[in-house]
Amino acid sequence: MILAYHAIFTTYGFWLPNDPRGSWSDFVGSWEIYHFGKATKTTTRRSVAAAAHDSQLRVATKKVLKYPPVQFNGRQALAVSKGFTAAIEESGYQILACSILPDHVHVVVRRCHRLIEKIVRHLKSKATAQLNRENLHPLADYTTDRGSPPTPWAEKCWKCYLNTSSDILRAIRYVETNPVKEGKRRQRWSFVVPWQDEG
Repeated sequence: MILAYHAIFTTYGFWLPNDPRGSWSDFVGSWEIYHFGKATKTTTRRSVAAAAHDSQLRVATKKVLKYPPVQFNGRQALAVSKGFTAAIEESGYQILACSILPDHVHVVVRRCHRLIEKIVRHLKSKATAQLNRENLHPLADYTTDRGSPPTPWAEKCWKCYLNTSSDILRAIRYVETNPVKEGKRRQRWSFVVPWQDEG
């Protein structure tokens, strides 16, 4: 039985569909990026971030992106957190852990009435709205065919189903220590609630 989810979602340009380490994509939608290779879909549930790969190829591929890769600064990360708060207040999600890093986000979310993919879309949407509200959108200088800035987020998310209390506690520890691995401080967000096993 699924009790919670660990989801990772990234900013635009962080992890491309043909990343040589693998990706969760089935296809490459841009010819310029496809020139560097087909999608490298992987089904593993383990992180492939540390996998040996051609880093020069990865960097070269990013140079042909339509927009510059998004890297949130501190003020932008704070705006993202406010957007998450708005989504949580709207739908009552229970966020058990969260780390907002410059180019990706980790969340542990207790299972609820929505699929994790919809929860992530909701979080992204509210975060983007808050970035716009505070004039902090990282791609504000660019416009799409619709006349609005492009999304600062990659399209999908990576997700892992957590079936036991020990799975959840392990995921929470992973998310809480993730910023430390990048030389940053642990993050404490007011919207995070403690895990309570009601089993």
